[in-house]
Amino acid sequence: MARPLRISPSILSADFARLGDEVRAVDEAGADWIHIDVMDGHFVPNISFGPVVMSSIRPVTKKPFDVHLMIAPVDRYLEAFAKAGADTITLHAEAGPHLDRSLQAVKALGKRAGVALNPATPVDHIKHVLDRLDLILIMTVNPGYGGQSFIPAMIDKIRETRDLVQGRDIDIEVDGGITAETAPLVVRAGANALVAGTAVFTGDATAYGRNIAAIKASATSLAA
Repeated sequence: MARPLRISPSILSADFARLGDEVRAVDEAGADWIHIDVMDGHFVPNISFGPVVMSSIRPVTKKPFDVHLMIAPVDRYLEAFAKAGADTITLHAEAGPHLDRSLQAVKALGKRAGVALNPATPVDHIKHVLDRLDLILIMTVNPGYGGQSFIPAMIDKIRETRDLVQGRDIDIEVDGGITAETAPLVVRAGANALVAGTAVFTGDATAYGRNIAAIKASATSLAA
């Protein structure tokens, strides 16, 4: 049975001077989740949000916070982001020495657990932790910056992930270069959760609903 299509706008592309208003705007525009890219300037070459910023926008929306931790070592920060309002915590397979232990820690905090795979990280890396997972995030760009171009070779990787999951209760999410043009490609390959930054946060807030609708319409009409 097909999983519901989810659109998770990345607030990395929002206007930081109006962050609360931007989160409220994409909520009202039809976002299913709110994607929060956390970067440490070490694991990836950029710095973004911390748990204090996250907690400040948590009251603005009831939509699930889809938190992507691009930080290493990651374990020491899991509790802080859980307390700041994360619903799903996704960490990178390379972000600590003991992936299974890290995922157990996320679950012990009462959160959905996800693993992110960089473009060069094999899918086989997670085959022994599938029972710990609620979400697998396939990076379709190299992590660290918004606005990058989609890497076409990741289509095969999404298919490989779908085959590995084999009907388990796991969302397959993609992040990087998602637009109305690339959305049907990733959905056809097996993804059901799409992170979109620039493609959503284009124009003023009145355009966000049209942008989200365009991605959804393209994904559902052309992916079959």
